[in-house]
Amino acid sequence: MARRESTEREEELGPKVCINEALTDDELRAVLARLVREEEKDTFGLVCKRWLRLQSSERRRLRARAGPAMLRRMADRFPGVVELDLSQSASRSFYPGVTDSDLAVIAAGFRVLRVLNLRNCKGVTDSGMIILGNGLRTLQSLDISYSRKLTDKGLTAIALGCCSLRRFHLAGCKSITDDLLQALSRSCSPLEELGLAGCNNITDSGLLFLANGCRYIKYLDVSKCSKIGDVGVSRIAEVSSSSLKMLKLLDCYKVGDKSIFTLANSCHSLETLVIGGCRDVSDGSMKSLALACANSLKNLRMDWCLNITDLSLSCLLSNCRYLMALDIGCCDKITDSAFQALGMGGFESDLKVLMASNCLRITVTGVGTILQYCKSMEYLDLRSCPNVTRLHCEQAGLQFPEHCKTNFDGSLSESDAMVDMFFEGKPE
Repeated sequence: MARRESTEREEELGPKVCINEALTDDELRAVLARLVREEEKDTFGLVCKRWLRLQSSERRRLRARAGPAMLRRMADRFPGVVELDLSQSASRSFYPGVTDSDLAVIAAGFRVLRVLNLRNCKGVTDSGMIILGNGLRTLQSLDISYSRKLTDKGLTAIALGCCSLRRFHLAGCKSITDDLLQALSRSCSPLEELGLAGCNNITDSGLLFLANGCRYIKYLDVSKCSKIGDVGVSRIAEVSSSSLKMLKLLDCYKVGDKSIFTLANSCHSLETLVIGGCRDVSDGSMKSLALACANSLKNLRMDWCLNITDLSLSCLLSNCRYLMALDIGCCDKITDSAFQALGMGGFESDLKVLMASNCLRITVTGVGTILQYCKSMEYLDLRSCPNVTRLHCEQAGLQFPEHCKTNFDGSLSESDAMVDMFFEGKPE
């Protein structure tokens, strides 16, 4: 009787349909495409071998820590991967980590790879770079920051072999010289991002070489390149005038007003400028920049620019309507008067981060003005400001918004993740 009831139910419901017989591969790929999180996509692959094969073939990104044998298996399983992240944390990196043998497997197995992250992989050498340059012709983005064994020999092979390179980050690779920039100029005309922080053998000549062939630079970081000066920076600003959005010149003490005037004259789409430690920069050039980039400038770091006064800061605050992050730390000529400009621009300030540590002449009056006009403020750094302490602010009756983190104490060497997000990010 039970069997008869079961048969009757099956007749009512109709014949059973196997999903694998009903859906084509393209239809299953459409289902997979609707899954957002990687965990959901991995679960999709657990259904059966067919779904696993489809999920593997559609995988585009991988982050792993693996030796040659595992990398070979990954290349076989995920032939469509275009982004591979083998980077290590600076605080938890292990030696040797990724080696030249691993790079040989990557070059042979991941044939359509476009993005490779080897940041803090201290075991790679020029030999590995030569293998990548010969094997990954489609590579568009490479980060090998802090791989300190690398020299011009290996990195020139990347420049000559990977002609589609758009993003190249080499921070902390201290052995590279202007010869690499000459190779990039000859072969990598699409280059948009170049990170050279701490590569202190780079000179103005290298930037002049770069400017000859790479004319679409959006992001350039030459922080702590102490041999860089106005000649090289000005030339980059001139040739990349329509594209340059982020320029970082931290502690480039040879950079002065000439560079800033050139930026003001040429780069009207500039969004982020870091000139901390450029002590020759003064009010005249910064006022020109404020007026020229009034509708683009979002993040400005000018700590330790000791010639900056209320004149340029007032101009920045009253004209740059989209300014979100500002660092004026140790600019000891700044006073409360500069912040009165916040109410004179005819717009509501978007300022979210203000770093004003060690500004000796700022008082609670200036802080009150900031709180009055900067309703979006999320982080306010007032460390080592002798006239602005937690007690002073309480006695003055200042009310800090609940969403605003105010830092009165701590070492000036400490950083905050939110601050880093504004000044360390990449252009979109």
